[in-house]
Amino acid sequence: MIRLLLVDDQPLFRQGLASLLSLEDDLEVVAEAGNGQEAIALTQQFQPDVVLMDVRMPLCDGVAATREIHQRYPWIRVLVLTTFDEDEYIWKSLQAGALGYVLKSTPSAQVATAIRTLHQGFSQLGPTIAPKVFAQINPAAFEKDSTTHPALTQREAEILTLLGRGKNNREIAQTLHLTEGTVKNYITRILGQLGLRDRTQAALWAQENLSK
Repeated sequence: MIRLLLVDDQPLFRQGLASLLSLEDDLEVVAEAGNGQEAIALTQQFQPDVVLMDVRMPLCDGVAATREIHQRYPWIRVLVLTTFDEDEYIWKSLQAGALGYVLKSTPSAQVATAIRTLHQGFSQLGPTIAPKVFAQINPAAFEKDSTTHPALTQREAEILTLLGRGKNNREIAQTLHLTEGTVKNYITRILGQLGLRDRTQAALWAQENLSK
């Protein structure tokens, strides 16, 4: 069972979404929050598997709440579910630690699929969101012809693959029996080799190139 926390300042939307998701056998809504502050507190209390996070909310917005939750509980996945598809919101949310970004207009069955995808450690971008993200990433870094970018060593590929699965430095270090400092150095080198800006772009690159 995948345990969910719904975060949105519109009670009617939360209730409707909770009702729809409750029809899925493997999903359970354990709590609902009306703003980012409540989301942080309820995350601590209920330790959900996935948080569905709105962006614009009073007191504490979704980006700030996502950042706080990701820093405190990096194993909890955050899926942004909002009406806003502006580039700024998308990037700030992903950089804060969200693994997915979909719009509220998405059918509930697809939202459920996105939740399962995040729970497995992979990112999920809505069909109108993905082009916005990829457009801001160095196009050469997404070229599948290996001759167009520096070849990765086996260790670099392993680290990048784990990064693409949503693992943080500590988890990567434990999996590969390395120190966190070594992992950090590898990631810095990988970003330079592939012309990527941050680990969000690196995770997307890995899912596009190493997961197929």
